[in-house]
Amino acid sequence: MRELVGDLWEFQGRATICITTNGHLTGKGEAVFGRGCARQCQERFPGLRSRLGALLVAGGNHVHLLGDGLVSFPVEESPWSNPDLRLIRRSAEELRALADREGWDHVIVPRPGCGGGGLLWKEVRPLLLDLLDDRFTVISDR
Repeated sequence: MRELVGDLWEFQGRATICITTNGHLTGKGEAVFGRGCARQCQERFPGLRSRLGALLVAGGNHVHLLGDGLVSFPVEESPWSNPDLRLIRRSAEELRALADREGWDHVIVPRPGCGGGGLLWKEVRPLLLDLLDDRFTVISDR
């Protein structure tokens, strides 16, 4: 696993980008993009909330291919719950398996649960070390 400070969106079109998400749906069946990179996606990809909403209904709160070089990375059950370390670990396992199946050689992951979620990177990092090899870059904006 590599780490760097930078802008997640600088890698758009050059790597698969993970979007930290939750499993909550609006009354219209759209995913809730509360903050962070998910909120930025809402502005960049207007139909993404509907796409992820349909995937959540069909497959639950798991890692999903979203199109446009994006993949969801669940960190919490709802935008009002705290990030869940077990869910982050499961998401990392699912992401690794998906990267293996898809043959991805460069995947960008924001520090899961550490931005608006409030977790400390020193708590989350050990959960990812044995799963995310050098194909994965964990990015932070600070």
